[in-house]
Amino acid sequence: MKITKICCIGAGYVGGPTMAIIAQKCPHIKVTVVDLNEERIAKWNDSDVNNIPIYEPGLSEIVKEARGRNLFFSNQVDQAIDEAELIFISVNTPTKTYGSGKGMASDLKYIELCARQIARVAKNDKIVVEKSTLPVRTAEAIKNILDNTGNGVQFQILSNPEFLAEGTAVEDLLNPDRVLIGGDTTNEGQEAIQSLSEVYRNWVAPERILTTNVWSSELSKLTANAFLAQRVSSINALSELCEKTGADINEVAKAIGMDSRIGPKFLKASVGFGGSCFQKDILNLVYISKSFGLNEVADYWEQVIIMNDHQKRRFSKKIVSTLYNTVTDKKIAFLGWAFKKDTNDTRESAAIYVADDLIFEQAKIAVFDPKVNQQQMLSDLNCLESRPENQNSTYLISYDNPYDACKDAHAIAILTEWDEFAAYDWKKIYDGMLKPAFIFDGRNLLDKEIVTAIGFKYQAIGS
Repeated sequence: MKITKICCIGAGYVGGPTMAIIAQKCPHIKVTVVDLNEERIAKWNDSDVNNIPIYEPGLSEIVKEARGRNLFFSNQVDQAIDEAELIFISVNTPTKTYGSGKGMASDLKYIELCARQIARVAKNDKIVVEKSTLPVRTAEAIKNILDNTGNGVQFQILSNPEFLAEGTAVEDLLNPDRVLIGGDTTNEGQEAIQSLSEVYRNWVAPERILTTNVWSSELSKLTANAFLAQRVSSINALSELCEKTGADINEVAKAIGMDSRIGPKFLKASVGFGGSCFQKDILNLVYISKSFGLNEVADYWEQVIIMNDHQKRRFSKKIVSTLYNTVTDKKIAFLGWAFKKDTNDTRESAAIYVADDLIFEQAKIAVFDPKVNQQQMLSDLNCLESRPENQNSTYLISYDNPYDACKDAHAIAILTEWDEFAAYDWKKIYDGMLKPAFIFDGRNLLDKEIVTAIGFKYQAIGS
């Protein structure tokens, strides 16, 4: 099948950027991104592309180029489904907060709703592509829904997981390590794989397009994120040992990273990983393993999450203990709230949990983040189950610049590795703070010699 019309259900962090790149590289294909969230679609259609809902370097320029030509954002879900030959499902699959599998399994209600809507609307054959991160054998459930509640049309289900790193999503899409497509081994399944492969071949070299069966594709996504998160937790576990022994975690990471069998990536000690994928996907892997009775396998992967949670708690405890075992009514400035630099995504950000711990100790949190507003910060805190009655707005205020955020603060905690933080006038910041002035560098971002020469009491992870 020659693809001329694509629909993507879900205008979030995966669907929006992915479809923008496809539209830019495939001007002969009409790409329509649909979402029931009217506010989100309105932002994607904003005349000022700098107001689109997702910040990624380079994304606004690509949207500006393709939008209105062959890239469209709409709330008309049924119409887009009806017109499309190929439909991406790119909706949220959060960890369940209720029922069987609570706290581990993926909540697939939005996936099922999409499948039922496609089944209801479709009048001709469709290729349906899983783009969301899903448990193994979800494609089988989608196919059962489509085949048994549809209008007699034929559906081919493909798995095409994303391997994006937020902050570098545009570059990852333009120059991917690989594009993974899983499908049935039947002739029809292989033809569907080829149809999607032809879309990617408009800019991706054929040797980078890997085809597998559906189940291998689904599991590969979970496994990739689990391996990356495992590296982060491993280096963070060693960071605590470094602090006890006098070793420097940055020197250790450099030494082991020069081993070609290990490599240097994801060996940056920090306050912990965040984002929508790592924790969710590992918990999903744990749940799947337990469901098959593989308890030792489940325990192994669960330890990655346990270590990450420990690192965040350890960081907040260090702030309290260093500030003479009390932060009550003390102003603690946070530089950064997004879970990593070059994104406005705050999901599972370490900053949320460190702030929650300090607010519990009645500290006053002052935050500056280049891309995250106070409304989002308060929403993140209010979503935590630990203290749902807490009036977070009393304890947290965001600022438009770092100098106001840090003025009269007892300490600074660096929670996001925004490059601009290292370039600030740290002497000016120091002069405006209460003395002694502390920096807790949760991202190992600053030069220790420079800030200590100014007068700061400086502590970094693992050194």
